Amino acid sequence: MFDFGFWEIAIIAIITLIVVGPDKMPGLARKAGLYAGKFKKFITKIKTDINDELKADELKEHLSLKEEESALSQTLDEVKSSIDEIKQESKKAADTPSHPEETLKEGSEDNKNEDSSLQHHIKSEPQNKK
Repeated sequence: MFDFGFWEIAIIAIITLIVVGPDKMPGLARKAGLYAGKFKKFITKIKTDINDELKADELKEHLSLKEEESALSQTLDEVKSSIDEIKQESKKAADTPSHPEETLKEGSEDNKNEDSSLQHHIKSEPQNKK
């Protein structure tokens, strides 16, 4: 944090000795040491809190990725089952023999029956001539 060398600390100690005096210097050094220790503990606590928060965020992100992955795998399974159903339906349609000739014959017979009933209806009604 602060980059103090030996000479910077020596100059500060000499200036403090001149200002405070040799009688109060040991008490002042003790208080300065206590405050430095408290400051160091405070900084360490802040660092650990920040690291804990970062780890918690990483865990939350990891969990959300796993949830997305599980949702994607569930969707993939649904798509696979749908594809399998479509394949089975197409196999059934391919296996079932379809005779378009029979369908045409049945349709033409129905049309003949309808035509004859219409002709019969037309013949049975008398037409009024004026």
